[in-house]
Amino acid sequence: MTLTHQTTGVTSPDVPGPEDFSDAKAAVDRLVALYQTATTFLCHEFSKALGGDIPSGRMRAFYPEIRLTTTTFAKIDSRLSYGHVSNPGTYATTITRPDLFRNYLEQQIGLLIENHGVAVCITVSDTPMPVHFAVANDASITVPQEGAADFTLRDVFDVPDLSTTNDHIVNGTHLTPAGGAAPLAPFTAQRVDYSLARLAHYTATDPEHFQNYVLFTNYQFYVSEFEAYGRKMLADPDSGYCAFVSTGNAEITTPDGVLPTVERLPQMPTYHLKRADGSGITLVNIGVGPSNAKTATDHVAVLRPHAWVMVGHCAGLRNSQSLGDFVLAHAYLREDRVLDADLPAWVPIPALAEIQIALETAVEQETELEGFDLKRVMRTGTVASVDNRNWELRDQSGPVQRLSQSRAIALDMESATIAANGFRFRVPYGTLLCVSDKPLQGELKLPGMASAFYQSQVSRHLMIGIRAMESLRKMPLERIHSRKLRSFEETAFL
Repeated sequence: MTLTHQTTGVTSPDVPGPEDFSDAKAAVDRLVALYQTATTFLCHEFSKALGGDIPSGRMRAFYPEIRLTTTTFAKIDSRLSYGHVSNPGTYATTITRPDLFRNYLEQQIGLLIENHGVAVCITVSDTPMPVHFAVANDASITVPQEGAADFTLRDVFDVPDLSTTNDHIVNGTHLTPAGGAAPLAPFTAQRVDYSLARLAHYTATDPEHFQNYVLFTNYQFYVSEFEAYGRKMLADPDSGYCAFVSTGNAEITTPDGVLPTVERLPQMPTYHLKRADGSGITLVNIGVGPSNAKTATDHVAVLRPHAWVMVGHCAGLRNSQSLGDFVLAHAYLREDRVLDADLPAWVPIPALAEIQIALETAVEQETELEGFDLKRVMRTGTVASVDNRNWELRDQSGPVQRLSQSRAIALDMESATIAANGFRFRVPYGTLLCVSDKPLQGELKLPGMASAFYQSQVSRHLMIGIRAMESLRKMPLERIHSRKLRSFEETAFL
């Protein structure tokens, strides 16, 4: 057991002092050691307390921290949107789960050392680690409900502090106190831990399985097609895919592997077609509605994926569209409202060229149409997202007029939320929808019509999304992570 020391009634594990590192791998090794010391200490003391050996004082451990100090304006490659700070000063961020984020941390720390020519300091922060997050990876320990233990939890251990767990950094509202360190990363350790716990709850798969390229859909019909594709890839030794993960972390590595039948699906069923380096594809069925879309992307964002794309169904708004046509969103009419407090509706959400080209090219490959002929099955334009699934039942004069004035060509309930949260979290985003009904022209989504539509179009639509992600995977990261997503003063980390 790690040695401990006491100060003013607080017992903490002994840890090494601050140390500078000029090697990114060694720096992350120290982060891992500090994190393991903290979690081991808290798990041990919490287990003792649950067993009746209640401490007389507070048991406290702290998150590790990365700190960078630079005194000069770095001469960096102006094409890069990350990997450097814009001004001299001190920058810091708390870190959680360095084992999970090792590749990301080594890349980001390595860029800092290279671009600024200075070492980074790895130390223990002054942010206490909540016991809930410390024991999250130990299946043998469960935090009891308030009042269920023989001691008052908050008197002995630190608990999540929502007053400091927020999105001020990514929202651009963070204020660095005088003499304090500016943020080095978009999320603090507590904010990341909060989302890792929520991801496991909503998706019924552990964050470790999430891949760098994420597809969101609003229909469970896509899942069987995704599993079929995954099994096909597992049968191909040259595909680069190594496993398929389903609900409850059920994992297969062979095409004939058996996945258990799930009696009750989680709120957002999620499936992962994995590659050894994490560059595979994750499919999340977020269900219907902008609130679900926000919830999913709020939490997936902390994993820092390289791209996410919506591949769902929509209402076509033009006479010239047919059921099964595709819609490539170039702009968004945000009437979903769920992000208004974090990202005002007046903020434009630009189309990202790299994502748009990948999606359009994938449509060409899958339909074998190109150039002017592609317009037979795909339109580009504005997608409107609303918060009322039965919008057609309202007085049509207002909604239809706005849709017409905005030049909208399709309507759904999730795409604008996913794109706007991608913009907000600096995650490259895109939308490719499939027309499943045309309510303004009297073609409603009825059961018989829907069955024929789903049978013919789901497989093709999903394959387009997969092709797009696989082409983005071949692209250098510095091209995918566009400078359009970065504001005046940005964190060095992606």
